[in-house]
Amino acid sequence: MIQFNKYTFDNGLRLIHHQNTVTSMVAVNMLYDVGSSDEEPNKTGLAHLMEHLMFSRTKHITKFDDIMTRVGGNSNAWTNIDVTDYYEELPAVNLETALWLESDRLLNLDLTDENVEVQKNVVIEEFKQRYLNQPYGDILHLMHGLAYKKHSYQWPTIGKDIDTIKAFTRDDVADFHHQHYAVNNAVMCISGNVGFEDTVKLVEKWFGDIESHTRPPRCLPQEPKQESPRFVTHHSNVPNNMIFRTYHMCGRCHDDYQATDLLSDVLGNGTSSRFHKDLIQGTDMFSEVSASVLGSRDPGLFYIRACLAPGADFDKANAAIDMVLKSLNDEGVTRNEVDKYVNKYISNKLFESVGYAEKASLLSAHELLWGADGINTENDKYRILLPTDIQRVALQVLNPNNCSTIFYGPDA
Repeated sequence: MIQFNKYTFDNGLRLIHHQNTVTSMVAVNMLYDVGSSDEEPNKTGLAHLMEHLMFSRTKHITKFDDIMTRVGGNSNAWTNIDVTDYYEELPAVNLETALWLESDRLLNLDLTDENVEVQKNVVIEEFKQRYLNQPYGDILHLMHGLAYKKHSYQWPTIGKDIDTIKAFTRDDVADFHHQHYAVNNAVMCISGNVGFEDTVKLVEKWFGDIESHTRPPRCLPQEPKQESPRFVTHHSNVPNNMIFRTYHMCGRCHDDYQATDLLSDVLGNGTSSRFHKDLIQGTDMFSEVSASVLGSRDPGLFYIRACLAPGADFDKANAAIDMVLKSLNDEGVTRNEVDKYVNKYISNKLFESVGYAEKASLLSAHELLWGADGINTENDKYRILLPTDIQRVALQVLNPNNCSTIFYGPDA
């Protein structure tokens, strides 16, 4: 059980506090409710560019990271399709420095033409290195573009293409910042060696007088039900042939999310999983097969990724995957499988939330989804799962008409 306190300021900023007196450090996690799905189709990659710009200069600060280093801290950030997260770790005695920096870049970001151009070039280089010049780097573009036809999950966080990023102007960035970077569109979690009352006073000092503003309503286009299989081949000079599949599934807050998540474990998590026993040990066609879930706020994707052994035939390998899925759909899963993967999930979650910084991140994420209390109650949603729950969602999700498949590699 993770103990925490909550406080909402008059301007709408939500504060989560977790005290850990064992450490001399503190983490500040600032989670903004904006991701790449909030972008317009002709301005993709803007949320990620905004993340980079938040580390550039403000009207008072030349280099954000230099100040953090001087007080013994470090900082970083990440963006995904749903949210953007900024965090600092530093000695607890210097907590106020992190709060000053976070409030200053929220209020006084110096979005000059020069700064925007510099960060655009940085993002473009990242696009080239991670997506264009990396083996399998374009797979997210292909998978999401095939699976989604309406929803803005159809493009990855980096954006659709480099030309779109090149075309961004200072006004584009400034408008995006004004729309989405508001205190009432954020959750702050402070975790570490600091008391609750002191935390509230410090946050009030640096954020209490920042005015809230109305964010435009989020009206994301919802994806219609997929009625038939989708299939493409993609020739690429990569080391191995791969089969990538996606299936539409529920969103993170849906009652079936935990059962679908566990289904991915039963299929592809570890040496006792169905894929490992039936495909890797049971055939000579695969070197690796995995399953995972997107875990997105809106209805997401269930992924199957299979690396083929040299000489393996695409069609035969694909049929072998179908056989495993059909067996699971027809026969269901065992009580032992459910118990094993529930215990594995709970133990992994325990290890992931040991540190003060990890707690800050998890508490922020849960608060944004359904309330910070979820960090202590979600295990129970896994514990009550039955084998019939897993088979029921398998029949819904692993439907051939719900599947998008990519044959990817030198032989595609």
